[in-house]
Amino acid sequence: MSQFPKVIVFDAFGTLVKIGESRSPYRKLMQWLKANGRKPSAQDAKIIMSNSVDIAQLSRLFGAELPEQLLKEITNDLKLELSTIELYEDTVPTLQILKESSFKIALCSNLAMPYGEQLRKLLPDFFDAVVFSYEVGAIKPEQQIYEVIQAYFGCEFSEILFIGDHPILDVEIPISLGMSASLIERHKYQQLLDVVDDLI
Repeated sequence: MSQFPKVIVFDAFGTLVKIGESRSPYRKLMQWLKANGRKPSAQDAKIIMSNSVDIAQLSRLFGAELPEQLLKEITNDLKLELSTIELYEDTVPTLQILKESSFKIALCSNLAMPYGEQLRKLLPDFFDAVVFSYEVGAIKPEQQIYEVIQAYFGCEFSEILFIGDHPILDVEIPISLGMSASLIERHKYQQLLDVVDDLI
């Protein structure tokens, strides 16, 4: 780590929270659009995660009106999936320790709007800044989303440590911008404390 960080930024899913039962509601929407003549685009993920819209509004952004029955199905899938989101057991204790150690803490995540709304209900009030892609109109790996954090804290990139589960979005890109970064591998049963151990 090049210098001791002042700000620790966490990704959300796969880092602090997990989905218990995945129903892939957005995949269902995109499959229907494709089956009905809309050609998939490399920009689709950005459109989903950088606009403050619900499922019906999103389908209109993609130029289609969903049949009522399908909208109901996808909405129900989404509600069910959101209800199964939970914090990893070590999330709250680790954030608590970091706050007590006087670190500034931020959350930065690529999300469709319903997931962000659910996270705000679930996550403890430890964050000095919360940066969700659909609220700032940019997604990782775009530099703009990382700059929102830097601007909020008025610090240098070198004073930020980014922690997440994606090797490129949460590690490679932050490092290329001058931050420190650490990968957490929950699938290998790695704990948050393993990652922040040398800070506390």
